[in-house]
Amino acid sequence: MRQSRQAALRAALGWDVRGDPTPGDEPRQDVRARGGGGADPRAEGRPPRRPRAVIGPGDQIFRTGARTAGMAVLATTGAVGLFLFIRAFLALRVEKFKFLTTQAWNPDIHRFGVAAILPGTVFIALVAVCLSTPLAVGTALFISEIAPPRVKQLLTSLVDLMFAIPSVVYGLWGLFFFQGHVIGVARWITTFFGWIPIFKVSGYNAHNPLGTASVLTASTFIAGLVVGLMIAPIQCSLMREVFSQAPAGEREGALALGATRWGMIRTVVLPFGKGGMIGATMLALGRALGETVAVYLIISPIFKLNIHILQHGAISVSSLIALRYSEASGFGLSALFAAGLALFALTLAINFGAATVISRSRSGAESDV
Repeated sequence: MRQSRQAALRAALGWDVRGDPTPGDEPRQDVRARGGGGADPRAEGRPPRRPRAVIGPGDQIFRTGARTAGMAVLATTGAVGLFLFIRAFLALRVEKFKFLTTQAWNPDIHRFGVAAILPGTVFIALVAVCLSTPLAVGTALFISEIAPPRVKQLLTSLVDLMFAIPSVVYGLWGLFFFQGHVIGVARWITTFFGWIPIFKVSGYNAHNPLGTASVLTASTFIAGLVVGLMIAPIQCSLMREVFSQAPAGEREGALALGATRWGMIRTVVLPFGKGGMIGATMLALGRALGETVAVYLIISPIFKLNIHILQHGAISVSSLIALRYSEASGFGLSALFAAGLALFALTLAINFGAATVISRSRSGAESDV
């Protein structure tokens, strides 16, 4: 009985049942020699087995929902573009390529184009972004990195409240209050930097500024500042969320190595949030390009290319549509749809460019989490 038990134990350990293990043998099975699960398939001429991921019902539902949402977004965007093209086809068939080079807007005599409207839209949006970006970055860094908890909650609520204010309120405030206070800034800029073409104001007399103040009102500069104050809250909210996700270990490591708070922000938080900052800025730029009511209330529409942002008179695509929609005939309405199609194409181009930039500078790409 005892010998049978020893033989069974020897067989289980891989030893030779007929005797003691040979020198160098170990009390375990050689899995590779016996062709077990660890055998090399290539040595035996068999193709290697690839592990298969088990997809459960929850994963399938999520995958289907994500694909459906993505396809719905693409379908909606394509449907909007197709609708604009169909409604604008009558006007585009008449003007053809002149639509991109004509500055006037007289659809009744078949003479219209976006050569003055699109640049005006871009100038207003660029002025807005130049104001909103540093303001949003500074506010987001103060809220996420410097402000005490109670002050942080208060400032977060105020920023969210500013974003909820209707654009017509911003437009009325800019027209009746802000414009009168910012004319002095425009006068100072054109007095000392008027040698730069974009800051030059025709008809402005530096020796008699009070008599020529009217040439500084209802300008691209004032409209851009008001739009910049409108889009700053959404930029600040997005940047604050990105900055707050910077790795705590890297923050503490930078401070432990002797970095100041600004040094920690400059070497850890800002590189980590670079992609989010670019995305927030591009989103705000798209919002500025389509702003209607505030720009419509502030600017004085002119259908002429005006590169002097401080000078009286400006125009944008959205304000043009709001200005001429009620009085447009069938052909005039098609021309307005053509202008909307041009703005739609410009917005898509900016968004694609922003997506390319963001994909090359993802948040956290330069930080080791």
